[in-house]
Amino acid sequence: MYREDTKKIKIGDVTIGGGSKVAIQSMTNTSTEDAAATAAQILELERAGCEIVRCAVPTMEAAKAVREIKRQIHIPLVADIHFDYRLAVAAIENGADKIRINPGNIGDEARVKAVVDKAKEYGVPIRVGVNSGSLEKHLLEKYGGVTAEGLVESALDKVHMIERLGYEELVVSIKSSDVLMCVKAHELIAGECPYPLHVGITESGTLLAGNIKSSIGLGLILHQGIGDTIRVSLTGSPIEEVKSAKLILKTLGLQKGGIEVVSCPTCGRTKIDLIGLANKVEEMAADFPLDIKVAVMGCVVNGPGEAREADIGIAGGIGEGLLIRKGEIVKKVKEEELLEALRQELLHWDE
Repeated sequence: MYREDTKKIKIGDVTIGGGSKVAIQSMTNTSTEDAAATAAQILELERAGCEIVRCAVPTMEAAKAVREIKRQIHIPLVADIHFDYRLAVAAIENGADKIRINPGNIGDEARVKAVVDKAKEYGVPIRVGVNSGSLEKHLLEKYGGVTAEGLVESALDKVHMIERLGYEELVVSIKSSDVLMCVKAHELIAGECPYPLHVGITESGTLLAGNIKSSIGLGLILHQGIGDTIRVSLTGSPIEEVKSAKLILKTLGLQKGGIEVVSCPTCGRTKIDLIGLANKVEEMAADFPLDIKVAVMGCVVNGPGEAREADIGIAGGIGEGLLIRKGEIVKKVKEEELLEALRQELLHWDE
């Protein structure tokens, strides 16, 4: 089912599926038992653009902390549960907006039923998650190892179990660290599953490797119209996950708003500190809710022309640069004044 056709699921006050915009998720890396630290990180994630946040709930103390965390934040909270079904029940009772479980490691069907019954009572959706590392032994034997087909069968088995228990407020995730396997699995399940898909490349790696793998994998999946909510999984700050997710969605035309910064790769003609300037511009631009393109160019060969194609641009010279707005040169300023000149233009953009 392509995202226009998947079932609409409400997570707190955020709706995914059925043509809703693709929602950005991340996961806290604080100890959930420390409600103050976890809430503080979530507030930071909110400011970065996170729309749904997930917390690990490995203990009963963490499940109870959900109530206090919820009091301090403004976006839906998902409780991530493994092994102990009682933690899922407690998390729901303490206000979790969604729970993430792998029924395969929760226990027998009676324990899964206890979770489903509680979710049904509170109207809380369940994300059924399957990772390549948790594929059941009989599926490994059937398919000769971890395969896209095995991931899909495992996920659908769990979906059907919860459907038999009388609940259909479901979100499905099938993740692998193998990018092409993950892509194939999503292509296969899209034709079999009516529920929204949570998409991500699991264990994708550090900031550099993880961003490359996630961009390729998520790009291939999302561009086919598959996927209703995403998480970019990085070994690093969850803030970086949100930044990357926003850029992936914007590049694919799935999210509007926010300044797009483009910059040239530098070469021997560059006579200003273009790398430092471009990084500062990108950091500064994140504070402006403008849907425009800003170009940061380093030399006189392509710089002025490229900058004119953007809404506003900087074209570097020798220790100085041109400030260009909507194709017209505004002024020439010293290199050290370029950033502030750009800031002033952005501050008064709508005037």
